[in-house]
Amino acid sequence: MDITLSQCFIAVDDHDEALAFYRDALGLEVRNDVGFEGMRWVTVGSPEQPDVDIVLEPLLADPGASPADREAVARLLAKGHLRGVIFGTDDCDASFERIRAAGAEVVQEPVDQPYGVRDCAFRDPAGNLIRFSQARSA
Repeated sequence: MDITLSQCFIAVDDHDEALAFYRDALGLEVRNDVGFEGMRWVTVGSPEQPDVDIVLEPLLADPGASPADREAVARLLAKGHLRGVIFGTDDCDASFERIRAAGAEVVQEPVDQPYGVRDCAFRDPAGNLIRFSQARSA
């Protein structure tokens, strides 16, 4: 049995700001943009991985969620406590410079980690932590 990643979800509070980051700064392509019951889902992905989608979803995309739950999730997102994704790159330093030049909030400049990667990190406009990781040669 083969298991592969098909989709992952990232909560955002403003899809237009998220698109400026994921499409314009990172260079991901927009694959779908769907609205339903006052909510919006935008699917983006790398042209190099046509079978993997990142879905930018509304905060707590559950029409039955209570106002208190929506408020709690919004606070967690604003603090950066919701998880984002880790992108692989073949040149961490070049990726860092390109994304920083696009105006993204820097969390960590490129650094060699003791677990065998060179990585850097940014926050997307909603506060999600987005990392870029390059495997180091042995």
